Amino acid sequence: MDRNQYDYEITLDGERVPVTRGETIYEVSERHRKSIPTLCYDPRLEPLGACRLCIVEIEGARNPVASCTTVAQSGMKVTTKSARLEMHRRVLMEMVGSENRDLDVDPLSGYASDEMATLLDRYDARTKRFAGSMSGTSRPDDDNPFILRDYENCISCYRCVRVCAEQEGDYAISMMNRGFETQITTEFEGLLKDSACTFCGQCIQTCPTGALADVKALANKDVPGETEKTRTVCPYCGVGCSVDVMTRDDKVVGILPAMDGPANKGALCVKGQFAFDFVSHPERLAAPLVRGDDGELHETDWDTALDRAATGFAQAAENHGRQSVYGIASGRAPHEAAYMMQRFIRGGFGTNQIDNCSRA
Repeated sequence: MDRNQYDYEITLDGERVPVTRGETIYEVSERHRKSIPTLCYDPRLEPLGACRLCIVEIEGARNPVASCTTVAQSGMKVTTKSARLEMHRRVLMEMVGSENRDLDVDPLSGYASDEMATLLDRYDARTKRFAGSMSGTSRPDDDNPFILRDYENCISCYRCVRVCAEQEGDYAISMMNRGFETQITTEFEGLLKDSACTFCGQCIQTCPTGALADVKALANKDVPGETEKTRTVCPYCGVGCSVDVMTRDDKVVGILPAMDGPANKGALCVKGQFAFDFVSHPERLAAPLVRGDDGELHETDWDTALDRAATGFAQAAENHGRQSVYGIASGRAPHEAAYMMQRFIRGGFGTNQIDNCSRA
């Protein structure tokens, strides 16, 4: 580590570590692999310090402070783990867990949906210790096909509200009421389809409890097998968003945005997030079709279909010239297929008349 590239040092759990001016204690701790718990933190968002789980002790400070909102200052002596801090964190998790209805969240719900359940296990929290009245009202009447709004599992971390505003700029969801009556909602308490929501799914992926969840992915929760993730690139447009395709027994069951994707940094559009079920659609073509003498399409083998296509392309180029051929790649095909399509048109016919159906 080249300490010359940093501005000053702090003492972190007894170790001198370098700091860049403006870094928060949480960011420094993350860089040095300190396991500080949090429920309201998303590295893409401005820190809020609402959950208070990320508290740390600073020598000379009367009380612990939220590490995500406290900027590291030169000479600070910080403790990230102690008996006192762990007691605070355990009590906070017991308070949150006592109000949450569903502690067993399906990982298909969203990228961060199991964060709270993981922390409850980590601190062996007694989820009935503070049992009593519960806040949050679900919206089963919102029958949109993409986002489940189960606010009975909401802990008011505000991550969904903030990602909608700060990352997407949509401001489709917000908070209403105060204190125990706090509730996530849309303008005029309406349905998502009647709001400014673009159904990008960002609120789903940042929610740490599954209160907001992926309806289409959860429809596959009974598919047997272990969930496997495969990193690829969304084919729907030219941005090149990185995604993790979730599969069970070779069936696509959901899509997760890649938080480290160079082009999207965890963001997707409605197609990239939800338009995956065509892969297993019962009406999807499973064999090539050629038009017979009767004018109807008939199923055939690949050799016959390719021979027919090659003959047709050759006749078109010979009779009408190379500019008579125009290629349109499918937005549902992988990038490798799109590349081969443009090579086929440009190399085979010497024309640049190639496009993609997603570009429109």
